[in-house]
Amino acid sequence: MIIIIGAGPIGLACGIALKRKNIPFRIIDKGCLTNSIYHYPVNMTFFSTSDRLEIGGIPFISHNVKPTRREALEYYRRVTEHFQLPVHLYEKVSSISGNDGNFTVTTDKATYQAQKVVIASGFYSDPHRMNVPGEDLPKVKHYYDEPHPYAFQNVVVIGAGNSGVDVALETYRAGSKVTMVVRAPEIKRTVKYWVRPDIENRIKNGEIAAYFNTDIVRINEKTVTLRTPEGEKTIDNDFVLAMTGYEPDFSLLRDAGVAFQEDEARTPEYEEATMESNKKGLYLAGVVCGGLNTSKWFIENARYHADLIAKHIAEVMD
Repeated sequence: MIIIIGAGPIGLACGIALKRKNIPFRIIDKGCLTNSIYHYPVNMTFFSTSDRLEIGGIPFISHNVKPTRREALEYYRRVTEHFQLPVHLYEKVSSISGNDGNFTVTTDKATYQAQKVVIASGFYSDPHRMNVPGEDLPKVKHYYDEPHPYAFQNVVVIGAGNSGVDVALETYRAGSKVTMVVRAPEIKRTVKYWVRPDIENRIKNGEIAAYFNTDIVRINEKTVTLRTPEGEKTIDNDFVLAMTGYEPDFSLLRDAGVAFQEDEARTPEYEEATMESNKKGLYLAGVVCGGLNTSKWFIENARYHADLIAKHIAEVMD
């Protein structure tokens, strides 16, 4: 039995690859199916085209040039049904112990014995914290769903990547008074090319305020204090939408015996040809392989991890 941790696109792809080799497995996820995609903003559009998001050879037909979150959720549901993948949802893994051929995976619902373990848990586990006073106030949100709750409110959006830009534009068009706070000197160059002119024009026209080379100093009930190049500035504020990014659950990997490289990204160690970590019998797949560099691996370039893992498992278990 193989245990796959994570029911995102890459975890599902791993299950499909194992099923095609007649290797029994279970997929376990602490949330819903494709939990990370579910937590994307409701109106999110993918950067990739639909064919780059396909797994298992099942065509992904979209009505748009770029598929939407809603279309992706339906696609991965249908793939799961088509392959009859054994998914255990809303079941959180608390520990992985043991060694190759005899792992014990403990969850909040059951205990499983596994010959091998695949960790494809993604990166939406924990948000990057700003570590400033007031960050734990109820008005501070690290996850964003839709703009309506912020209509006619003073909203600070932190971050100038795709998420920050999308949130700023959506809340602005819902009637929010939006202020962007950006540590860098400009909007990120990686922002979707069809969105970048929109945000730049809104800032240029003064419709969205933007402070560059700026940090948050503190968050209060009705204000936010910024550290700008001209000095500290306090502005009125009702909500802070901190699009500061997310990081994998490093504790699960570390406690299971996975080693990390001595780099800023905290990259876990694994063999690129097999995706097996330094812990024999424990494999890594998807964005978790990049550590804090969560922009290195996407669905389109990580879905091939599944075939590498299934091939190696089949070979060593033969």
